[in-house]
Amino acid sequence: MWTSERMSNAKNWLGLGVSLYFWGLMDLTTPALSGSARPLAKSQEDNLSDKLLLHQRMKRSWVWNQFFVLEEYTGTDPLYVGKLHSDMDRGDGSIKYILSGEGAGIVFTIDDTTGDIHAIQRLDREERSQYTLRAQALDRRTGRPMEPESEFIIKIQDINDNEPKFLDGPYVASVPEMSPVGTSVIQVTATDADDPTYGNSARVIYSILQGQPYFSVDSRTGLIRTALMNMDREAKDYYEVIIQAKDMGGQLGGLAGTTKVNITLSDVNDNPPRFPQKHYQMSVLESASVSSTVGRVVAKDLDEGINAEMKYSFVDGDGLDVFDINTDPNYQVGIITVRKPLSFESKKSYTLKVEGTNPHLEMRFLNLGPFRDTTTVHISVEDVDEPPVFESSFYFVEVPEDVEIGTTIQIISASDPDVTNNSIRYSIDRSSDPGRFFYVDIATGALMTARPLDREDLSWHNITVLAVELNNPSQVGSVSVTVKVLDVNDNAPQFSRFYEAFVCENAKAGQLIQTVSAVDQDDPQGGQHFYYSLAPEAANNPNFTLRDNQDNTAWILTRRSGFRQHEQNTFYLPILIADNGHPMLSSTGTLTVHVCGCDDDGVVMSCNAEAYILPVSLSRGALTAILACIFVLLVLVLLILSMRRHRKQPYIIDEEENIHENIVRYDDEGGGEEDTEAFDIAAMWNPREAQVVVKSRQEMLPEIESLSRYVPQTCITDNNVHNYVLAKLYEADMDLWAPPFDSLQTYMFEGNGSVAESLSSLQSVTTDSDQSYDYLTDWGPRFKKLAEMYGVTEGNGALW
Repeated sequence: MWTSERMSNAKNWLGLGVSLYFWGLMDLTTPALSGSARPLAKSQEDNLSDKLLLHQRMKRSWVWNQFFVLEEYTGTDPLYVGKLHSDMDRGDGSIKYILSGEGAGIVFTIDDTTGDIHAIQRLDREERSQYTLRAQALDRRTGRPMEPESEFIIKIQDINDNEPKFLDGPYVASVPEMSPVGTSVIQVTATDADDPTYGNSARVIYSILQGQPYFSVDSRTGLIRTALMNMDREAKDYYEVIIQAKDMGGQLGGLAGTTKVNITLSDVNDNPPRFPQKHYQMSVLESASVSSTVGRVVAKDLDEGINAEMKYSFVDGDGLDVFDINTDPNYQVGIITVRKPLSFESKKSYTLKVEGTNPHLEMRFLNLGPFRDTTTVHISVEDVDEPPVFESSFYFVEVPEDVEIGTTIQIISASDPDVTNNSIRYSIDRSSDPGRFFYVDIATGALMTARPLDREDLSWHNITVLAVELNNPSQVGSVSVTVKVLDVNDNAPQFSRFYEAFVCENAKAGQLIQTVSAVDQDDPQGGQHFYYSLAPEAANNPNFTLRDNQDNTAWILTRRSGFRQHEQNTFYLPILIADNGHPMLSSTGTLTVHVCGCDDDGVVMSCNAEAYILPVSLSRGALTAILACIFVLLVLVLLILSMRRHRKQPYIIDEEENIHENIVRYDDEGGGEEDTEAFDIAAMWNPREAQVVVKSRQEMLPEIESLSRYVPQTCITDNNVHNYVLAKLYEADMDLWAPPFDSLQTYMFEGNGSVAESLSSLQSVTTDSDQSYDYLTDWGPRFKKLAEMYGVTEGNGALW
């Protein structure tokens, strides 16, 4: 039977903290479990020996429970753990003790003769708290087991060698500003690696080292709370708090660890918005487009984020319907924009009252309000030189296509919106009227036709009329004019295609041989309706008849039977087609009918095609005649071309008598009316005297002289002149054979649109040298040069 021998040296027993646990000896384990170490009394040793004898077992003479050994041994000698001993060991060294299991031979060793167990490495309970080993006693000589193998445990007893640690630190937390005292912020936790079941090594107490008096910490739970009321983020928004955790219940000698807690005060809406200035002065051009920016206002709010959001609006003023205000969500500013077009001439200034409010309010801070503020905005409208404005933004005109050239179809009127009210000149944007169908009077804005209109060619015209200020040509206004050309019945109906019919020789009377239809380019309002009949010359045609179906088609029927190819193989039937327009128009179309041979079912078998096919071969005489005709035609064409070219060559006329084609070159400034050497001044005074020269050149056909011949100049009006000039211009454009020679043009009237009226020097033989020319300065920039030449300046008198 195994027995355990304890060392008599109490120091080794108690100082090493070793206990031997035997089966049924619980009184021996009590001192070790309680953490105290007391020497065993003599009576206890005797009782131990007695109990070992009473509890002998035959199958296993020893049973080991566990050993205890302190961690972190710092001595130089191996640490004694305990002793194993068998009753069969007589002390003669015949018993050999063997140790196996966890750490055997590496951490723990055993003296195979004495059974003493030692720790040869430094032990750390936090790394490993216990070891499980097995002991065996062998006969040294035979190696036979003397005792059965038994298992026991060596437990590492804890000492306070680890300080508390904050594994999740440093911490970051936030708490709303102005929070009540005691508001929870964050809970920190420290962990101590020592044994919490042994003593106070792992008992942690929390305290605050930095962050007072703003925050406090619960000593047991580590919960951080606010300790000061009315903490204002706008005054200070960041706090650095240091928390300490100390073991041993916070007693002297305990180990401590610290962590940092960064606490930020989050914003609440506790500051109302305020405008930094109570009056804003802005200006905007009257030409500013709708939605353009006028200016910006901003209300300052010390809060941030959603609590600093602003909403701007107009609460009063005389421009509520002229301007808008919107909030920029990125910068929280109020943007004032134009809502309606401005006019300096109508209103020169506006006054608006702007309010800025916080849309997100907190009820507990309403006593700090009101959370709104107002400011006044004065907006001045600046005058600009605006382009002319038309009376209508769009013109729609309907014109019949047979309107005469020069007819006024619409008066386009525009005015200068500025105070100066400058004169307006009108023109047509030629890119919108490339065909030059229309003309606009430069002074009155009368829109007239310049060319014939044809609905069938172009039914809609979209032109742009321009209005330009006389004193500032850069100011141009425009308006769209849509002209719809109305239909006039000016096109006769025609066959929709070329019709060619066939009639069988065995055809019977009343047999349908062809259905014809017609088309008309006109588009009457009631729709097209055609009337068909045989032409008057074929009204009593004995071969064919016509039936009008009243649906814009007609049938061609045979009137008789017994058609024969050898008698007549082709018939030409004229058909009269009339429309329902006013006036009614008609045309005659010809239907060609061929007589063919057919079978009993009416299928064409053969037709005589001699009328359509030339002979296969021609005789030599016929070819010679054809070539001779072609040669004669070529000679005639060449003769005509040479005569026409000869007619276009200019005549050489005496320079002194030809007042139309003289080219006068001046190397210096002319002498005005007194310079009459280069031309006959009398001819210019009386243009009809020059007609003697013109009449000798009848092939030139000078059309301009008809202006004074056919137009009654004493009673002519401006409208008639426009019509006449436009008609003659159109005739000149359409006449491809009109000579391009210069001709003298004489007008007996002056334009009404000129502020200078007539500038002609004709008939001004006598002049007054004392005449004043100061009025030239009032005629605008076009007469600036004349004003400088003939005007009067201070100190210099008249400039001559």
